Amino acid sequence: MSQKSLTTHLGHLREAGIYRLSSADHPALEKSATALGFACFNVRLENAADMGAILAALGRDLGFPGWYGANLDALSDCLTDFSWRGAKGYVVIIAGADSPHADPGSFAALDEVFSTAIDDWREQGIPFWVFYESGSARHTAGLAAFPPLT
Repeated sequence: MSQKSLTTHLGHLREAGIYRLSSADHPALEKSATALGFACFNVRLENAADMGAILAALGRDLGFPGWYGANLDALSDCLTDFSWRGAKGYVVIIAGADSPHADPGSFAALDEVFSTAIDDWREQGIPFWVFYESGSARHTAGLAAFPPLT
């Protein structure tokens, strides 16, 4: 997929969702998101061994405000209100989810929160994308791969 096609793809509201992303495609995805005026966040989970550490990393790397409580309800609140980071759309790229410490059950709960946020933003006409940058994580096996760039 060309850079232009990728940029067009990211702009399609109804396609926004949760996808797997090849690490080789990460730079082009960021470039396309920026070109569209989207906020692009990179979340690093390599050392997150439990849900508390995952939620803390999300809060840190997404730049959540000080009132973020590092629990699933607070995550949901913050993901659906980026008033401190207004943009035409949002892209969250999560790396390190294939860490040997990663708990698949934690990611199932996170994906439910992400899905709710995606739906909420879609109702507002704003694309919200979540990408797991990994090739072998068990919890991403059921996710569609984001189209490779060519």
